[in-house]
Amino acid sequence: MDSDVAALAQILWKYLNLNGPLEKADCIVGLGSYDLRVADRCADLYKGGWGPFIIFSGYLGNWTRTMWDRSEAEVFAERAIEKGVPAEKIRLESKSTNIGENIKFTQELLQAGGIGPKAVTVVTKPATERRVLATSQHLWPEMRIFITSPKITFEQQHQNGIQDKLIHEMVGDVQRMKLYPELGFQSRQDIPDLVWKAYERLILLGFDGHLIN
Repeated sequence: MDSDVAALAQILWKYLNLNGPLEKADCIVGLGSYDLRVADRCADLYKGGWGPFIIFSGYLGNWTRTMWDRSEAEVFAERAIEKGVPAEKIRLESKSTNIGENIKFTQELLQAGGIGPKAVTVVTKPATERRVLATSQHLWPEMRIFITSPKITFEQQHQNGIQDKLIHEMVGDVQRMKLYPELGFQSRQDIPDLVWKAYERLILLGFDGHLIN
């Protein structure tokens, strides 16, 4: 990767990755994606006693439609079982196609099961943490939500994931930080000038594949 692009991408990644504290919760929710390390993190949290069961949420998205012939939730569940999580400790939400639906449909699944958690840990990709925070604050304000992700660096997420498509994805997510509160999709997030300038520069360099028209 070009060193200038890498430096700009690091600015966005550090903004989007919250790296917040973790506490024991009533449920672990793993958000489906192309990155199986999220499922691994969920399995590790379950086995470490951080939550009594896992909900995997996700149908298929922009990247996974061509990767798998079944939902992200199913693929993640299979991975977690391989990692030692009992199948009976896993529930599936296999309809959602975006983060808003992940949250809403998980709420519905819990309500249908008569489960009323007071605290939930949501596991996602490192560069998606802030969008999960903003969406959860808007759609699930009464819930104590802890957000975590695989403990990897930007370079590891980039090289062992979708590579430069990750930069397109991060640029699109920063745009959503600006637009989505006005559309009623998530809470407002402060965007530092340094982050916005990096975002604008990456668009000029051609990383616009995940932008909203």
